[in-house]
Amino acid sequence: MADDKQASALSGFQPRLKGLYEEEVAARLMKEFGIDNPMAVPRIEKIVLNMGLGEATQNIKLLDDAVEELAQIAGQRPVVTRARKSIAAFKVREGMPIGCRVTLRGTRMWVFLDRLIAAALPRVRDFRGISPRAFDGRGNYTLGIQDHLIFPEIDYNKVERPKGMNVTIVTSAPNDEQAFYLLREMGLPFRQRSREGAASA
Repeated sequence: MADDKQASALSGFQPRLKGLYEEEVAARLMKEFGIDNPMAVPRIEKIVLNMGLGEATQNIKLLDDAVEELAQIAGQRPVVTRARKSIAAFKVREGMPIGCRVTLRGTRMWVFLDRLIAAALPRVRDFRGISPRAFDGRGNYTLGIQDHLIFPEIDYNKVERPKGMNVTIVTSAPNDEQAFYLLREMGLPFRQRSREGAASA
């Protein structure tokens, strides 16, 4: 029900970053990489948020909390992820719930990205920018966040323990070079490569 209400509120809303991409960034990409076909311009397709909670096998409440907190961050209900195979050393059996994940597209994707750049990342302690080396070779970028409390939506007083999460930005770029240019122009605060040794988010 909450998802339906939020979807209704977002209908007709033009996200700031979507406008930036359509009005400025797409044209820069075409010029920078000699792209003639507007349909071939790299774009952000989806953003996947993932929380892994191995401890949930011993304490299911951790998973319940994670689902609620990730829903607050994403504005969309996550799905529970389960172990694909058994790992005896970690007391994990196939099919056990071990985390949660949510995939954002469209308006929710743009709104989340804007909040990540403008509100969450600046709250990282001693923030010096994100690593430019976390691309996967296929134009997708994964940002590891150590503490989900950087998101303003999370009430510090109601959280039992900080949780880490991964934010994967999936693009249509054919290579990491174009993906890097796209995300940098969208405002992701990459640090200089010469400062790669600095602590990451």
